Amino acid sequence: MDPISDHPGVVIFPPVIAASALVVILLLHWLWPLDIFLRPVTFALGATLCALGIGCAAWGQITLVRAGTNVSPLKPTTAIVTGGSFRFTRNPLYVGGTALLFGVSLLIGTWWGLIVLVPATLMLHYGVVLREERYLEQKFGESYVEFKSSVRRYL
Repeated sequence: MDPISDHPGVVIFPPVIAASALVVILLLHWLWPLDIFLRPVTFALGATLCALGIGCAAWGQITLVRAGTNVSPLKPTTAIVTGGSFRFTRNPLYVGGTALLFGVSLLIGTWWGLIVLVPATLMLHYGVVLREERYLEQKFGESYVEFKSSVRRYL
C-alpha cells in the first residue's frame, strides 16, 4: 500500500462527531427542553452508561497502544488487534463513545441525546467505520476478513 494513502480516508475525525453531537445535545436542551421523566432512574442509568462508555473506549485505546498500532484513523494501522475489548466488538472506541453520549443525555434528562445520536451514528458508520473496514481489508486481506467474521461490528 502506498504510504501516502495508508490510512482509511475517513470523512471526519471521529472525536469531532462526538464533540459536535454533545454540543448540539446541550444547545437543543437549553433552547427547547425535551425532558425525560423518572429522573432517579434515568440518572442512574445515565451514570452507568457513562462509566461503561468510558471504560469500553479506554480499554480499546489501551489495547491499541499496547499492540503498537495507531489509535487515530488519520494514521496508518500497523496491526490487526484482536485482544482486549476487540474480542467483543471491532469498534470499542465508537461503542464506548456512543454509550457515553447517550449516558450524558440521560444524566441531564433530555431526549435530545437519543434524537441527535441517530444522525451522529449514521455519520460514524458510513463516514468512518465502513471506510476503516474497507481499508483494513485491503491492507490485511484474509486475516482481517477472518476477524470480521468472528467479531461483531458493534455489539
